[in-house]
Amino acid sequence: MKLTKILVALSFLFAVSTANAGELTVTGSMQATYQSEVDGVTGNPLGMDRELKFAGSTELDNGITVSVMQDTGDSLTFGNSLITFGGVAGLVDVSIGSDGGVVDAIDDITPNAFEEANATSGTYNDIGDDASNTGITLAFAVPYLGDFKTKYIPKHDGNKNADKEASAATDSAVGSMSSYSLVTDLGALPVAGDVLGGAKLTLGYLDHDHSTVAGTDDAMDATAALTYGNGPLSLGIQYKFHNEGSSNSANSVEYKDTVIGLAYAVNDALSISYNRYESYKHDKAGSPIQETDAISIGYTMGGMTIGFQDAGTDNAAYVKDSTDDTRTVSVVVAF
Repeated sequence: MKLTKILVALSFLFAVSTANAGELTVTGSMQATYQSEVDGVTGNPLGMDRELKFAGSTELDNGITVSVMQDTGDSLTFGNSLITFGGVAGLVDVSIGSDGGVVDAIDDITPNAFEEANATSGTYNDIGDDASNTGITLAFAVPYLGDFKTKYIPKHDGNKNADKEASAATDSAVGSMSSYSLVTDLGALPVAGDVLGGAKLTLGYLDHDHSTVAGTDDAMDATAALTYGNGPLSLGIQYKFHNEGSSNSANSVEYKDTVIGLAYAVNDALSISYNRYESYKHDKAGSPIQETDAISIGYTMGGMTIGFQDAGTDNAAYVKDSTDDTRTVSVVVAF
């Protein structure tokens, strides 16, 4: 499977022809937040985030579309980049770069009005370690089953090579990574679709050779989410499994999480949501269940969005009776 991905990518790269003139766009956003740590020392509650993204697109003479993107970090240094060849052989989109991850993109897709339940409260070990690493991604539609994506990272060492470079021994202790996702619109299924309109099933799987040492237990993720939308109401439930990987299977640490979300759009501008996140940490210490409840409000005015979240966590960081309660206000302006 890994070799197939590489061969597919190389085959069309050698087959492309001249390109027509394209266009470049610049988009971005700035976010200001105020966060109060109810159970701890808040210090300065003000925070900032900024994003800048350059994107361009064109079309080759053979009909293949080409799009590129480059984003920046908070200090305006180069961040992630991606080049995507769309409609290869009329079937497959092939991307090369470090932007995005297949499983990372679906780490929590339960509906919310502002943020995920564990975004500001609790200490969780989430799924989807395939983002921000350079790899090859294939995306195509499977009849009846929906949209399928897979990403292969030859060496998950976190190094973003410049052109005509290899990462060498940047981190020789890790191996490759493969991730997969499938999104099925249940309402589009034959026969059963008549009664399943508005529902989607999302599946994801990731395996990571996190250590090249013989006899180690590889890391892996798996998730399944069922979401449903009907008018202003949307809801979802998601199950997640995360295996940290260890020197041997007897010492492995696993996390089994359940996430639920219920959101309601009061009107086109205002929405509210309730989200709950439960995490079971399976280890020799017998850790307690970490539980987070969050209420969010989102209000949009043109290019500006105001968000609020009140989140509370019991047994925070899997420590019995510890708490982590936060209140967050956010203002985001997009351009």
